[in-house]
Amino acid sequence: MKVLAFNGSPRKTWNTATLLNKALEGAASQGAETELIHLYDLNYKGCISCFACKTKGGKSYGKCPIQDDLAPIFKKVEEADAIILGSPIFFGRVTGEMASFMDRLVFQYHEYSNPPRSLFPKKINTGFIYTMNVTEEMVKTFGIDKHIEFNEFLMRTAFGASESLLSFDTYQFDDYSKVVATVFDAEAKAKRRTEVFPVDCQKAFDMGVRFATEVI
Repeated sequence: MKVLAFNGSPRKTWNTATLLNKALEGAASQGAETELIHLYDLNYKGCISCFACKTKGGKSYGKCPIQDDLAPIFKKVEEADAIILGSPIFFGRVTGEMASFMDRLVFQYHEYSNPPRSLFPKKINTGFIYTMNVTEEMVKTFGIDKHIEFNEFLMRTAFGASESLLSFDTYQFDDYSKVVATVFDAEAKAKRRTEVFPVDCQKAFDMGVRFATEVI
């Protein structure tokens, strides 16, 4: 059993990375082989609309032909039994690195057929862990829920199953006194970090356990 996680945050030790590591800990506790990949360490761009992955009889049908840092990553995905993506929410959507990664990851397997079908060679569990500075109530106000629902749809269509874990109102800075952030209640943020974030960590751990033990 192999479980891969992808960190779409520029931070390697903060909220998103912490939750992804917890998910991998959960998977490893069940004997799974795990790996965390930091997207910001890789050199790649988004889809260039070459449509080689859609060309009839082409050697790249169903495969992204671009030979950059994502090429070996996609091979790892096809060998994995589950994948977990993680990203903070920046202005209502995932980071640019994660969006570009998702475009390249999913589009190659999306066949332009009616009904549409996936060219991914098997069905696997997929998860998405989101961290965000907004409260749960703000998610619908800003339309973030629609973004998350669409990402679930994409992952489910390509890989067979998808679920999401949302961590709200996260602690954004090491020291709020050093930044202009008067819109936030730093004490309330710190309290939530102590009381609620550990619950989110447990949820991430449980996701990893499920992915290492459930086969779809």
